Amino acid sequence: MKILIPNTIDLPVTADVEAIVYDIDAAVPEEHRDAEVLVVWHNSSEWLKEAARVLPKLRLVQALASGADVVLNAGFDDDVRICSGRSLHDGPVAEHALTLILSAVRRLDRLHDAQREHRWDDDFNDMQSAPDTQQSYTLAGSRVTIWGFGSIAGALAPYLTALGADVQGIARTAGTRSGYPVHADADATAILAETDVLVSILPATAETTDLFGAEVFGALKPGAAFVNVGRGATVDEAALIAALESGQLRAAAVDVTKSEPLAASDPLWDAPNLLITPHIAGNRPVGAAHLVDQNVTRLNAGDDLVNQVRP
Repeated sequence: MKILIPNTIDLPVTADVEAIVYDIDAAVPEEHRDAEVLVVWHNSSEWLKEAARVLPKLRLVQALASGADVVLNAGFDDDVRICSGRSLHDGPVAEHALTLILSAVRRLDRLHDAQREHRWDDDFNDMQSAPDTQQSYTLAGSRVTIWGFGSIAGALAPYLTALGADVQGIARTAGTRSGYPVHADADATAILAETDVLVSILPATAETTDLFGAEVFGALKPGAAFVNVGRGATVDEAALIAALESGQLRAAAVDVTKSEPLAASDPLWDAPNLLITPHIAGNRPVGAAHLVDQNVTRLNAGDDLVNQVRP
């Protein structure tokens, strides 16, 4: 079996395969278009669409990203199985999400601005210590809602609990996940009204496009914070800017944007009280080689695959 491995990651697979490293910025060489497995990491949507056209013998596309939405939209034949990198990014994304949450709550964006201006921010000191606002500057006693409660949320939630937050989730169906209460999407409005920090870990789908817009931001407790480590397509960025400008959102931090890289002229850069990081939360798939080995072995044996999202 021939497997194509991208040049964007060192992937020492041990399965009995012919492993070929390919350049994600170049066309697949003619002599390797008989590959049966394609591993993708940082491939562009245009490259994937071309791969779907020129790799007729593919049996499996293994994405290393936690979500496989770009691969699913590339046009691979229906009989090609597609698997995601779910769980490979749980630790790194949970760490970065916690960083952004604390940055938004403790307003490191404002403090960094003061540092750049060589200014000791006494006003900030007064605000965060005032009896009527001090609860806004800590996770202790706060209500944190994670929308999209999968394996990353399962890794993040205990960190928040350890800092004193009351953690709950929102997902398509209600239940208990990783020991935390998760509410159904249909009940979101009531949950948001009691939320101090809203965290999105949602994938990009037709249902989630622009989900975080004026209605959701308006349903939040006034002065809440918003953090997105999911996908940029889930946020109506004009509504996010408006919510920050009006004060409905006290602060926000996003690791993803609709258009990446974000153009220098994009108004999101100048939104008040917003921290932007350049899609770096999950840039280290941990255990990728083991996942590929597992799925190649399972594919050969005719068994179910790990993280299969299609068919």
